[in-house]
Amino acid sequence: MAISANEILDGLDDAQRRAACSVDGPVRIIACAGAGKTRTITRRIAYACASGAWEESRALAVTFSVKAAQEMRTRLLDLGVGEDMHIATFHAAALHQLRTMWPDVCEGPFPVLSESPRDLVGAALFRALNMQPERNVVQDVHAEIDWCKVSLIAPEDYVRVCEATHHAPPAPLDPQSFTRVYDQYEQEKAARMEIDFNDILLVTAHILDTYPEVGEQVRAHIGWLTVDEYQDVSPLQHRLMRSWLGAHRNVCVVGDPAQTIYSFAGATSYYLNHFAREFHPLAADIALDTDYRSAQSIVARANTVLGKSAQREDYLKLKAVREGSRRVLSAAYETDAQEAQAVAARIARLVGQGARPGDFAVLTRLNGQQRVVVQALQEQGLPYQVRRNSGWQQSALQPAAAVEGAPVGDVEALDQGRVTVSTIHASKGLEFDHVFLVGLSEGLMPYRVSDDVEALEEERRVLYVGVTRAQESLYLSYAKRQDERAGRVRQPTRFL
Repeated sequence: MAISANEILDGLDDAQRRAACSVDGPVRIIACAGAGKTRTITRRIAYACASGAWEESRALAVTFSVKAAQEMRTRLLDLGVGEDMHIATFHAAALHQLRTMWPDVCEGPFPVLSESPRDLVGAALFRALNMQPERNVVQDVHAEIDWCKVSLIAPEDYVRVCEATHHAPPAPLDPQSFTRVYDQYEQEKAARMEIDFNDILLVTAHILDTYPEVGEQVRAHIGWLTVDEYQDVSPLQHRLMRSWLGAHRNVCVVGDPAQTIYSFAGATSYYLNHFAREFHPLAADIALDTDYRSAQSIVARANTVLGKSAQREDYLKLKAVREGSRRVLSAAYETDAQEAQAVAARIARLVGQGARPGDFAVLTRLNGQQRVVVQALQEQGLPYQVRRNSGWQQSALQPAAAVEGAPVGDVEALDQGRVTVSTIHASKGLEFDHVFLVGLSEGLMPYRVSDDVEALEEERRVLYVGVTRAQESLYLSYAKRQDERAGRVRQPTRFL
């Protein structure tokens, strides 16, 4: 049964309704954690199509993960639209366009997407520097090449960028030697007729900008563009977005500067913060600052984390609507093992009182902190699943999966779910009834304290993201020492 345009707006608060009804021209929506962001933008798209303001087949919505794109599509279908709409990640949308455009600009076969870019890096290191590198060096150089590409830094510009910004290449390379490796990497890739993950965006943008007739054919199918998680776009993604738009201005961006936690991979909130200047005048500029997810005490703690920031004017102050009597609990333990055991024991006790294991998450700053947590959960006989930082790119062309999990013995246990053990980065976009944030000590949170003001601010945002994953209860803890043999005594994080 068809849903009318006005019915699509039912249940939205005033700010959400204003956002949903602003369907033309450049629109910016700043949405805090728990503000109903996905609900708002899907209602906006559905309303625009149902009211006749948009042609569904010419609407493109892009986000950063396959899971988020699937969720958006499901919600739109439930609202009676979406069958003819293109909803995808940046990379999936660009790859589709690239395959379509390729015969018009090149007589050769379509290149193969490299399945082993680190093999290319290893070959480049050997050819450029006669180096047989260790695995961690290959990994670091690969990450640096990715960072260069998403930051639009060509090999010939790398040394100059390092000099201007005091950027250091990964050990044991200097800027000149990294440039040689980067250049050789490109040659190795071309010789194999391959493209890497970021070439999908680079080549697509290049064709759109260089071949006007081909570009216009693609733009003719993009009448209205919606970009989710806009605080995480890289310079490369921003360039592609502008290539998609061409001369028109029907774009809506949605994001939250306080949730920018992927700067190491080229993400930047610059474009979200400066959107009003870039697309002046805006048709609408709307803030969604009501957190419908978290209990009042959790919202208060999230505001405390950001309230001490020198950049707090860039962040929304959350408004709580869910009352709750539970306090945010804090604890200190002697060792990492004792901390993990106490967390696992509390989860087991609550599960024994009727809670589901799937309602709990234990969040860490680093992958390496998870082993001791998993061991403690195993000792309590609790089923678990592990989510690790698996790279900025993994989920953009295929769904990301949990890396490991404890066996689940029967159907009833499956229905109860598993305790999630996750890095904070990997938990972004998720929510849990009960969250345990562990390892909240200087050196871990913030990680590797330095004089870099921006790096320190990003660590603050990481903690904010962790806090705002919790709906009902939040437990904060740290251990004074790694183990009984450790001499150094840790101090609690400065952010709390």
